[in-house]
Amino acid sequence: MVAGFLTAGAVLLLSGFTNAVPQGPPPPFSHPRPGPLPSGRFSIDWPLAIKALANQAGSSTSSLGTSSTTITTPVSSKVHTATTTVTTVGPASITKVATTQQGTATINESVNAPVHTQEAIQNKPAPLPFGGAAGGQYHGPAFIPHGAPFTPALPQWKTNGDSPLGTFQAPQLPHWLSGPMEGGISPWGGRDPFNTNPYTSPPETGVTRNYQFTISEQTLAPDGVERKMLVVNGMFPGPTIEANWGDWIEVQLTNNLPTEGTTIHWHGLLQTATPWMDGIPAVQQCPIAPGSSFTYRFKADLYGTSWWHAHYSAQYAGGVLGPMIIYGPHDDSYDVDLGPVLLTDWYHQSYYDLVAQTMAPISDNALPPISNNNLINGKMNYPCANATGLQCTPNAGISKFNVTSGQRYRLRLINAGSEGMQKFSIDGAKLTVIANDFVPINPYDTDVVTLGIGQRSDVVFTANGKSGDSVWMRSTLGTSAFVGGCTLNDGISPEAVAAIYYQHADQSSLPTTNSSVPLSKIESCFNDDLSLTVPTFSMTPPVVPESTQEINITYQSNGTHNLFYMNNSTFRADYNDPVLLDAKLGKTTFPADYNVYDFGSSASIRFIVYNHAQTGAHPMHLHGHNFYVLSVGNGNWDGTVINAGNPQRRDVQLLPNALSVDEPGYMVIQFDGDNASVWPFHCHIAWHVSAGLYITILEGPDAIKNMQIPSTMAQTCRDWDNWTGAGHIVPEIDSGL
Repeated sequence: MVAGFLTAGAVLLLSGFTNAVPQGPPPPFSHPRPGPLPSGRFSIDWPLAIKALANQAGSSTSSLGTSSTTITTPVSSKVHTATTTVTTVGPASITKVATTQQGTATINESVNAPVHTQEAIQNKPAPLPFGGAAGGQYHGPAFIPHGAPFTPALPQWKTNGDSPLGTFQAPQLPHWLSGPMEGGISPWGGRDPFNTNPYTSPPETGVTRNYQFTISEQTLAPDGVERKMLVVNGMFPGPTIEANWGDWIEVQLTNNLPTEGTTIHWHGLLQTATPWMDGIPAVQQCPIAPGSSFTYRFKADLYGTSWWHAHYSAQYAGGVLGPMIIYGPHDDSYDVDLGPVLLTDWYHQSYYDLVAQTMAPISDNALPPISNNNLINGKMNYPCANATGLQCTPNAGISKFNVTSGQRYRLRLINAGSEGMQKFSIDGAKLTVIANDFVPINPYDTDVVTLGIGQRSDVVFTANGKSGDSVWMRSTLGTSAFVGGCTLNDGISPEAVAAIYYQHADQSSLPTTNSSVPLSKIESCFNDDLSLTVPTFSMTPPVVPESTQEINITYQSNGTHNLFYMNNSTFRADYNDPVLLDAKLGKTTFPADYNVYDFGSSASIRFIVYNHAQTGAHPMHLHGHNFYVLSVGNGNWDGTVINAGNPQRRDVQLLPNALSVDEPGYMVIQFDGDNASVWPFHCHIAWHVSAGLYITILEGPDAIKNMQIPSTMAQTCRDWDNWTGAGHIVPEIDSGL
């Protein structure tokens, strides 16, 4: 056995652990879990596994018992057929494609379907007026009580803990971090966004950036309303991770939550060298138990703007999130990097109560979670007259930025919220978009940037004001989705604002500027047109992929609860049985509610995703890849591909809402099957993935069997088993992710 690694099946010996059975009513799935697996699930032959370990590793093994439960699970395989044609229609950037015979994934499709065929409909309350019933008591848009000074009523430690974001003390960012290459030489050498393939030619800097994270509970008031939160290092938003492209990042994470496991996902990184470090419980690892630590180590294999966040249930909605900046090649389109601008819808309830609301039985007639506010870099005011029963301080404080006339500023926009689609703008300014997610694009100008959950856009704006000016930065959730908008907000405070001050401006005064963005753009629930978003480095996907998979998203009843289904199967995590560790042993048959799609050795994979649920647009995120976005729209895809020679690439794309039962939203994406592992594909709305909108992609199963998975993954599962085995209850009331 290679020191420090588990080989050939040893990892799956962890799957025999048992958990305490949750008390109270079971969750809305076929069985309660964690807990002993019921009969009819799956089997592992423990004697055979132990023998395989001994034979292949050549070392002694621990005894974990030899009992097993054996069943045969039916697996079906489907074939998609079509004619082979390629037709160019209209502009050269639009191509119409029909594929040839292709394989689809092997999927377990049994015993996990909805009991009703009709789509469920969410309850819809009437939204409240802007500012609430007492909105006239405040000066908008920052909700300052009439007659009160603009000076924040709460100190930063009370609203955001130790975070500097949103204050004048927030650092501007460098072009790169210091390291072995000094003297003005960039760490990536001659690589540039135009001629360097970022997926095949990352630099090797030989540098490791070290961070220590501690997750704990803390009461803060980001908008003046006190609530118990989950925070990292006593701050919200959490610490900014910085690295150069090609560096290694090492994060020692300690879980000080008293009753919950946790994991962290490093959003958008490919994890090509370390797929077990992607941070998804039940998929690549077991949760990190309370009181335990785990060290993530992974390469900064792409560059640009992203974020990190918890991926255990909806913990990140409780505050476990922060920016991640990977410095890399760029042009000279800006002078100053103002750093991350996190945009987050905000709720005055705890994340767990919101999950419970999401997963309430149909008989409860419960509403979906509805946001109460919106934040920029973790800050905004709230009209406290609406905060009945809550501890609320008016004018808690908003975010502020300094600029100098004539300078060009880079803003790294991140939608780190739970549900809300953000519409970002700066009064009177044009924004030049230079990157989407981790992909530099040919610059284009716009007056508003649309960001679904998990999406990022890097923009440049020129400070065209004069000395003494001040203007509003805005990010709005817009009109409630209940009356024609894109977001489930209560209508009281859907717009976050931050103040931008030019040199010599009075920083104790309010800006008086107005937005010129038309309502039609605020209420458009789409990303910018694909014809605008052209990657700087050109890549052409195969016209005919090896595999094509149609995926239909529905919102239906399982008899007691309304859940999301992907091809008639809803997702449920088993924290004690990570799929990657199963695949390491060669397992290819999984329980239906793991939603595993086995694409074998397919070199290129296309998803045609239809959204039949009338629950809003879905920001669909694929782990381990940047995918090509071939087409987006409503109705049935007709084969049209936008910019077929160089389509947009990114890791999150908005899938449109269904307009009616007969007119679904659709998106067509494609990715290269060059990163063997198990990769989640899911909606990034926290409440939607809680309700099962998730599948697992099994990519390169033969290559997975030859991986050397670090033994720390095994120890994490042992720690989790010890904690749950000591009588601690794991209240997994949602999908687990």
